[in-house]
Amino acid sequence: MSLQEFLEASKRILMVSKKPDAKEYATMVKVTGIGIILIGIIGFLISLVFLFLGLKA
Repeated sequence: MSLQEFLEASKRILMVSKKPDAKEYATMVKVTGIGIILIGIIGFLISLVFLFLGLKA
């Protein structure tokens, strides 16, 4: 892919894409936050299991 083709493809993508509205942005923030919290809880639970079993991580 040449530079000219890449620039044309990039321009086409930017013309089609749009900025998220406030509702869509809030939904993305909620989903991302929930995902981060769930991963943290899973990691904490795994560390508790290792602690109670006397294993070293």
